Amino acid sequence: MSVSIQGAFPGRRMRRVRKHDFSRRLMAENQLSVNDLIYPMFVLEGTNRRESVASMPGIERLSIDLLLEEAAYIASLGVPAIALFPVVSQQFKSELAEEAYNVDGLVQTAVRALKAHVPELGVITDVALDPFTVHGQDGIIDDEGYVLNDITTEILIKQALSHADAGADVIAPSDMMDGRIGAIREALEQAGHINTQIMAYSAKYASNYYGPFRDAVGSTGNLKGGDKKTYQMDPANSDEALHEVAMDISEGADMVMVKPGMPYLDVVRRVKSELQVPTYAYQVSGEYAMHMAAFQNGWLKERETVMESLMCFKRAGADGVLTYFAKTVAEWLVADAAERALNLKK
Repeated sequence: MSVSIQGAFPGRRMRRVRKHDFSRRLMAENQLSVNDLIYPMFVLEGTNRRESVASMPGIERLSIDLLLEEAAYIASLGVPAIALFPVVSQQFKSELAEEAYNVDGLVQTAVRALKAHVPELGVITDVALDPFTVHGQDGIIDDEGYVLNDITTEILIKQALSHADAGADVIAPSDMMDGRIGAIREALEQAGHINTQIMAYSAKYASNYYGPFRDAVGSTGNLKGGDKKTYQMDPANSDEALHEVAMDISEGADMVMVKPGMPYLDVVRRVKSELQVPTYAYQVSGEYAMHMAAFQNGWLKERETVMESLMCFKRAGADGVLTYFAKTVAEWLVADAAERALNLKK
């Protein structure tokens, strides 16, 4: 009489637990909920203004009054936070990016309005100078166009403090200057903003996936074909990302970011596994645009593909994802929950 060994076929059939929906759900190693979503939003000047972004179908730039309506809806879906990005008119751009820390600037005004009207919604603000510079770079440049690290950091500190003073819950430096996390953390502490969180864009790569975002904020024309390779990371490197993350955590970051997302899931996994810190990823504009093009052409199924893509972030170890699909996904999840509740009553 032969004895089957559990670990070998046919004693163990891996497909056995995949046969039924209930067992697939029980065996799922990762779950996706609204708590995993952060919604990036673009704010522009004026009143009752709404502009579409050609390269990002379904995404709009909104004036503050319309932004508040949309933010309230996002909060009603259970999404924990939004990430705010300004669309700044050319008249407010300069060599030294003074508008970045204007107490009455677009971001600062929007943050005050958001915290007054939708206080339960977390507000994450982008700390970087590219929307405010005439050249579209994330910092102050010298005569040869090289971004100067320490001078840029001094302005980033002013920008971060102005956001915290306005009520921002999370400061998110996305500039990739060396040492800026420690400098911003020290300034926040000294100003009494001891509970203002820092989400550091620690592993931000010099990627070609950012094009639609630059269209959305209006920095493409200023950049004039230039690149950001002297301060954003080389896509060839992942060990370097671990050093960047470790430095930012040691300097006072509460959580870290990997950007872009899906092409860099190996980096997300390494950060989470090797450093075990709160880890976020950004499903960037280029990823969104590619998905939307495929959906609109009927090449991919929208809901199934979007949900699969976000589950991949969770599987890689991301604690949350910045994604332009956040609102749509939250609507799906809320509708699913309502349907389940209705079925239980039957």
